[in-house]
Amino acid sequence: MIGDGISRRSFLATAGASVAWVAMPAALRAQNTTARPIVGYGEHTYECYHDWLTPPSNIAWGDTHGLATDSHGHIYVAHTVHSSSVGSDAVLMFDQQGKFMKSWGAEFRGGAHGLDLRKEGSEEFLYHCDTRRRKVVKTTLDGKVLWERGVPTESGVYPSEDRWCPTNVAFHPGGDLYVGDGYGSSYIHRYSANGDYKGVVIKPGSEAGFVREPHGLWVDTRSKEPKLVIADRANHRLQEFDLDGKHIGFITDAMRRPCHIHYNHGLCLVPDLDSVVTILDDQNRVVASLGDGMPSGLRDAPREKFIPGKFVHPHASIWMNKKDILVAEWVPIGRITRLRKVS
Repeated sequence: MIGDGISRRSFLATAGASVAWVAMPAALRAQNTTARPIVGYGEHTYECYHDWLTPPSNIAWGDTHGLATDSHGHIYVAHTVHSSSVGSDAVLMFDQQGKFMKSWGAEFRGGAHGLDLRKEGSEEFLYHCDTRRRKVVKTTLDGKVLWERGVPTESGVYPSEDRWCPTNVAFHPGGDLYVGDGYGSSYIHRYSANGDYKGVVIKPGSEAGFVREPHGLWVDTRSKEPKLVIADRANHRLQEFDLDGKHIGFITDAMRRPCHIHYNHGLCLVPDLDSVVTILDDQNRVVASLGDGMPSGLRDAPREKFIPGKFVHPHASIWMNKKDILVAEWVPIGRITRLRKVS
């Protein structure tokens, strides 16, 4: 081991980021005519476009918490809305080129957090976790509310509503959904596709099989037996379970405070609140650490103090067009960065 719980493999992956520009082939460096920062290394090298998505003039970003894309390549951003904002819409939609299209969701102001999209039949729907109103909400892509669920009192684990605060959801292959109570009491609950409550799946704790601040979650269908993967943030790990909540294993390499997981074409993105986005391969090995700013204390800093090519607090990240990456950060003035693949 090197340092405090960091494996040699993770150390080498992280160290590689700091020398990426030096090690980059001259031909590739020559392509970077815009002098934009380069992050990553080897086949995971990206050009960094900070503030690639910007809201219209009547809306000011708050904490940019959630990201999703639909089958047409449209991008959805969930943010809390800044206190100075004239407009109150908390969900913004952009096209593939980053052009603003429309906004909605004023009811999510101050609470827009997790944002996940699922195709159901021929339609696509958004699932929101609202931390202000403490609700899980299903909507159409235009914001029509189909159902919403508050504290699951039938679970018997909540003496009061303020002990419940959902952060993200994941989708069971059979149609059910899992809800992570990441900011409440750290339970994982299961619901039917219609939002009917089905029970507690995982309980709070630090031992194997328990979670603490289950901030994000994902159902991994790569193998014959799907797994529920939890971004077990306060325990500094990803934890794998079967679909009934039985512990399978841990992923700990390079995990600081993982927020969520997004998979595409053999690679997993793990946005980490401690200033880095980590890429894992199909064997859950670390293959890149992107934009590692190491916790810098810049959350409340003005935008001009942010360091080009370095993240402050990644909160969500998704693949777009199978190769580029979008990153949303937990900063009060919001920031959405596009990482354009260059190798």
